[in-house]
Amino acid sequence: MIDLRSDTVTRPSAAMLEVMMAAETGDDVYRDDPTVNALEAEAARLSGKAAALFFPTGTQANLVALLCHCQRGDEYIVGQQAHNYKYEAGGAAVLGSIQPQPVLQAADGSLPLADVAAAIKPDDIHFARTRLLSLENTHHGHVLPLPYLAQAWHFTRERQLALHIDGARIFNAVVALETTLADIARYCDSLTICLSKGLGTPVGSLLCGEVAYIEQARRWRKMTGGGMRQAGILAAAGLYALQHNVARLKADHDNAAWLATQLSALGVDVVSQQTNMVFVKVPAAQVAALQSWMQAREVQISVGPQTRLVTHLDVSRQDLEQLVAYWRAFLQQ
Repeated sequence: MIDLRSDTVTRPSAAMLEVMMAAETGDDVYRDDPTVNALEAEAARLSGKAAALFFPTGTQANLVALLCHCQRGDEYIVGQQAHNYKYEAGGAAVLGSIQPQPVLQAADGSLPLADVAAAIKPDDIHFARTRLLSLENTHHGHVLPLPYLAQAWHFTRERQLALHIDGARIFNAVVALETTLADIARYCDSLTICLSKGLGTPVGSLLCGEVAYIEQARRWRKMTGGGMRQAGILAAAGLYALQHNVARLKADHDNAAWLATQLSALGVDVVSQQTNMVFVKVPAAQVAALQSWMQAREVQISVGPQTRLVTHLDVSRQDLEQLVAYWRAFLQQ
C-alpha cells in the first residue's frame, strides 16, 4: 500500500516500538512518569521555552493553548484556512466561548499584518476583546519566514496581544529553513508540536510556553479530559522521534520536489510544492476515475479538484516511481 493522503498515516518503526515497550513509566497525573517528564524537558530545551506539556492529540493541545490565552468573550485572530479555526470542530468557540476572527491568508501562508491590524477590535463594550494572534507553521506546506515571524512578534508586543503558533509541522519548517526550533519559537508566546505526523509517532503532541502558562495548561488539560496515567509508553515514541526523525524530514521534502517535477512532466497541473506537500489540479471528469484507478493499485490518495499528496517516512522514492508509472498509465488510457 502506498498512502499519500497525509503524514498522519505514518506507523511507528520497529526501533520506535522497541523503545516504547522498554519505557519506564509512572503516573503522569501525579507527575511521576519519568519518560513523560524527559519528553517535556526535551521539548522545552529544543524550543527554548521554560516548560512543555504532553497531550494525547494536537487538537486538544491547540484548544488548551487558546483557553489559556483567552477568557470567555475574548477573541483570537486566525487564518481563514487555519487548522485550529477550520478543522478542529469549532472547539474554541463551543467549549471556550472564544470568538474566532478569521483573516485570509496570503499565498505564502502568512497573515498580512495590515489585515490583522484592521481586525483588532476597539476597546469598547460592543466588541469581543482581541487577545491573541494565532499563526500556523507550516501552512499547506508553506514555511513562514523568520523575518515575517519577527515582524509578527513585534506587532503583537506593540498591541498587547499574545502570539501562538500551531506548529503541527514545525519541524518541517525547521529543516526547510536549516535553523533550530528555538530560533522559530523565540517569536511566539506558545507553540504546539505534533509528534504523530512526519515525526512518525503513533500519537501525541506538545504545548510549549512559560512555566505559569504551562501550569494553567495542565489544569485545562485535565478539565478537557486529557489527564493520562502510564503515558511513558507514548512519550518514549516522542523522544525517539525528536532524536532520530527530525533531520530525515529533508528526504520527504526532496521526495515531494521530485514528485512535483515528475507529475509536471506528465502534463499534470501541479499547483505548488512546499516541504512535504504537492498540490495538483485534477479535471473534474477525471476525479472519480483516478480515485478508482489508484485504489485498484493499492494507492491511497484523496482525489479532488485540488488534490494534496503528502510524502512521509513510510513512502520511499521507489513508491513514488510506482505512483508516477500508475498516473502515466491512467493518462494514456
